[in-house]
Amino acid sequence: MAKYKQLYGGRILTPQGWVYGGSVVVEGSKIVAVEHNELPIVDAERIDVHGADIVPGGIELHIHGGGGRDFMESSREAFDVAVHAHLVHGTTSIFPTLSSSTVEMIEKALDTTEEIMRDPLSPVQGLHLEGPYFNPAQAGAQIPEWIKAPKPEEYLPLMERTHVLKRWDEAPELEGSIDFIHACVQHGIKPCIAHTRAKYEEVAAANAAGMSHATHFFNAMPVVYKNREYKVPGTVESILAEQNMTIEMISDGIHVPPVMLRMAWQIKGTEKTCFVTDALACSAPTPGMDPLAGIFDPRVILEDDVCKLSDRSALAGSVATMDRLVRNAVQNAQIPMEDACRMISETPAKIMGIDDRKGSIAPGKDADIICFDKDLQVNFVMQCGRIVAL
Repeated sequence: MAKYKQLYGGRILTPQGWVYGGSVVVEGSKIVAVEHNELPIVDAERIDVHGADIVPGGIELHIHGGGGRDFMESSREAFDVAVHAHLVHGTTSIFPTLSSSTVEMIEKALDTTEEIMRDPLSPVQGLHLEGPYFNPAQAGAQIPEWIKAPKPEEYLPLMERTHVLKRWDEAPELEGSIDFIHACVQHGIKPCIAHTRAKYEEVAAANAAGMSHATHFFNAMPVVYKNREYKVPGTVESILAEQNMTIEMISDGIHVPPVMLRMAWQIKGTEKTCFVTDALACSAPTPGMDPLAGIFDPRVILEDDVCKLSDRSALAGSVATMDRLVRNAVQNAQIPMEDACRMISETPAKIMGIDDRKGSIAPGKDADIICFDKDLQVNFVMQCGRIVAL
């Protein structure tokens, strides 16, 4: 078996920009060199990508399942199936997401995440809780019976029992929010604003306390509105006004119209914008799979290539995969390829503090590499040096 793998034959996206006529050298699970030539190296398996773009693997910050399985099942089997379903579409690092759940469900998911993360080469980087501390008026497709305000007697034991809880979404206008945000920061958990009707003063106070990221920006939060004759900044404008706040958007072409995707990117910039799928269990289906396989909430339907509540009062999640996020951004929102790719890799890595090993093609980083062909289809996936069968 060759000691190295050498990818060549396409342009390479590096932190310094595109490298043309170069190659990426991988040893084990790590990138060891980015060469500015395609000359063969000794003891290397050479992999010709035939003109494809060689870019960093996608890092998914917000995803509920795939391949017919939901992370709310909290079992090892469900996690493994869903993670692999998205891996073949270019998601090489993932933060599995639970919608608003019971404490028992969260505890079980934490145990499963801990078990998986004992493997240092696992794509799973930590658990993400989307709720249940949300504004009921912006609950969307969250299960309403489980929505509540944050209570320290509930969240502190969860924070203190584990090191794998990495992100927790909350509405900062709720009573007790600032204490919750401080607790998240103290325990190394990223607090994020979501499912909210927060006004500017509440957004600013939450940001000052440590809540610096916005969940599925534009979705489940109001824009500017009128109070009699006066305009009131909505949560959207408030987040845009806080310069240090980062945002994630569901770049499936449906949750956020392309013109709004481009507008937010133009305002926040590539360094503060990332893309997520917010995909449900029915995403990344296997051949012959029931279109609604694994959907946790019986109210959810699949229509117009997106998940909705059956009364069509709200979107419920996407069926997107990582490759679709890039295609929509480039083809429909006219975002340059290099920026779209950075917003699925480098930016989310920095947001979650894993950029010391993830998010870019550079020596010393994990060998998480994907290739896009001329039609922006993923045709090669490498995760920690392991080539994934497509």
